[in-house]
Amino acid sequence: MKSILYNDKKIFFAESGKGKTIVLLHGFTETSKIWDSFRDQLSESFRVIVIDLAGHGKSESLEPVHSMELQADVVYEVLKQRKVKKCLMIGHSMGGYVTLAFTSKYPEMLKGLCLFHSHPFPDSPEDRKNRNRTIKVVEQDKFGFVVRFITSLFPEGSRRKFGKEIKILVKHAKEIPKEGIIAALEGMKIRKNQSALLKSINVPVLFILGLKDSKAPLDRLWKMISLPQRSECLILRNVGHMGYIEAPEETLRMIKGFARKVFKK
Repeated sequence: MKSILYNDKKIFFAESGKGKTIVLLHGFTETSKIWDSFRDQLSESFRVIVIDLAGHGKSESLEPVHSMELQADVVYEVLKQRKVKKCLMIGHSMGGYVTLAFTSKYPEMLKGLCLFHSHPFPDSPEDRKNRNRTIKVVEQDKFGFVVRFITSLFPEGSRRKFGKEIKILVKHAKEIPKEGIIAALEGMKIRKNQSALLKSINVPVLFILGLKDSKAPLDRLWKMISLPQRSECLILRNVGHMGYIEAPEETLRMIKGFARKVFKK
């Protein structure tokens, strides 16, 4: 991986392929490694950039609170230094929140975006209380939290099937410093409601959703997919929060098709 300096801290990224640029952003307690398979296949037709968001993977923590806007600025700096003018941005979970913040701040750089098991809604008061409780848990037992959290991202009936993948995710997550996990929780806790943004943007939006996703408010997702002027949606019936693992062929095929349409215009 390569790195840039942002406020004197190292931010790591990897780049492969040639052509139009696709940017892949990982979620909470994940690293850019989640995209290894997608990057390999997408880079056959596109230039692909994956980034370790601040406080995750190899990238250093920047502040006690990593707001989605701060993470968006980090992504922008990577893309600016790599001379990216336009891109399709795909964000999984927290990466989707960062994608929306990026869309708000740098709309001229986007040809389209994908919310991959993500949504535009802010934390409710109860959600914020849960974030605070989670922060205390992480402070006391980071490893135990990581194991429980990552396991919960998969539907109960499929956890044994994806046991190997869960172990790999846990292995990478336990290497994330405690301060990076807490800074992300603090940042997600204060994120903005981006519903109006989704309604106003004029670039196409792809939604990838799992009907068994315990981390997404399904009752509001139906409203979400009708917000953009132009949108496509892949709804996965037996998938939880980790479609890139649970349904890799379907999700990758959808992303490839969406990217071709986005860059054709």
